[in-house]
Amino acid sequence: MLVECLNQNHKNVDIFDKISKNRGPLGQYQQIAHGYFMFPKLEGEINPRMTFRGKEVLNWSLNNYLGLANHPEVRKADAEAAKQYGMAYPMGARMMSGQTGKHEELENNLADFVGKEDAFLLNYGYQGMISIIQSLVNRHDVVVFDSESHACIMDGIWLHKAAGGMSFMFPHNDIAKCELMLERATKLVTQSGGGILVVTEGVFGMSGDLGKLNDIVALKKKYNFRFLVDDAHGFGTMGPKGTGTAEHFGVEDGIDLHFSTFAKAMAGIGAFVAGKEDVVNFLRYNMRSQTFAKSLPMPMVIGALKRLELLQTQPELREKLWTVVRALQSGLKAKGFNLGQTSSPVTPVYLSGSVAEATNIVIDLRENYRIFCSMVLYPVVPKDVIMLRIIPTADHSVEDANYTINAFAELYEKWKAGKYKSDKIASFFS
Repeated sequence: MLVECLNQNHKNVDIFDKISKNRGPLGQYQQIAHGYFMFPKLEGEINPRMTFRGKEVLNWSLNNYLGLANHPEVRKADAEAAKQYGMAYPMGARMMSGQTGKHEELENNLADFVGKEDAFLLNYGYQGMISIIQSLVNRHDVVVFDSESHACIMDGIWLHKAAGGMSFMFPHNDIAKCELMLERATKLVTQSGGGILVVTEGVFGMSGDLGKLNDIVALKKKYNFRFLVDDAHGFGTMGPKGTGTAEHFGVEDGIDLHFSTFAKAMAGIGAFVAGKEDVVNFLRYNMRSQTFAKSLPMPMVIGALKRLELLQTQPELREKLWTVVRALQSGLKAKGFNLGQTSSPVTPVYLSGSVAEATNIVIDLRENYRIFCSMVLYPVVPKDVIMLRIIPTADHSVEDANYTINAFAELYEKWKAGKYKSDKIASFFS
């Protein structure tokens, strides 16, 4: 009877018909955005000046913090490794047939650099973080996390919840609320017999502000939890030696698991998680994203070894980066721009306005000022907020920063005068 009732009240929906009517928060703009605002093509050598739609632009949109992407020693190491090994070796997953001495060497060097007993090399940062969370916690455990955590953390927590687990979110960097969530989590795990995992970021990749790692570590005096930090944007840029945001705060020992990707300061592909040897070995044997995935190709591993070597032996790269960062951020603030709470190279410039207004601003920047930076809109930021996200690198110059400051100052006056306002989203192709 129940089946008959359901059949009478509901028709079977074709999944493809459903997605044709709901393209998603970003996909709804596909018709006018593709190839310009979304999925743009930057061509040429990776450096501050690249080609966009046939014209040279000053590029502030690549996470190449230390300028290693086109470093001659890196290019040489990549090329020689590709010539020697090709892109296929080693074949198979690490656990089965994809293990090499170079993979182990990179893991040992990463662990030594960040001051942990061991490290496990991962193919990608996004899938790696999801799999770390999935492996560490079960339905009896509780995850406590920052509300502005990266999508990879959120996806890992969704998998945890799908398996019957619990999670508590605290407002961004609100330590009082974090402690409140820890109190609630402690009550739950006391009944379930589970444990607590706290997850946050070292540097938040959109806003550029730092996770309050020192304050969270201090909560370990009152609560029993383990602490996982995603330091994708802090690794190589933060701290006296560049090991990351934990070093910046001086709380390395309080971080149980240090996670980072090679896609930012290392300008490559891959990631790693580092911690106590016993815990890392557990992850080696239980992370499904690695157990069932092909090993990272040898040229990427050898290239990462060279990148890590340069990160450690050429501190002038990090110093150059911060020279550009300070010039850019101080100059923009002096012109009246709101950069939020950034304390890292990530430089968000906040304005208010509609999606239509944002598209006009970006077109003006790219076509008339030849400046390419990313536009960030809802749902990444609140509605009616426009973020222009600038990523300085060691390859940029103070002159690049000054040109951009002056261009943004002109843009700011136009914005205040309402010259970008529109009821219609701009299409560069119309």
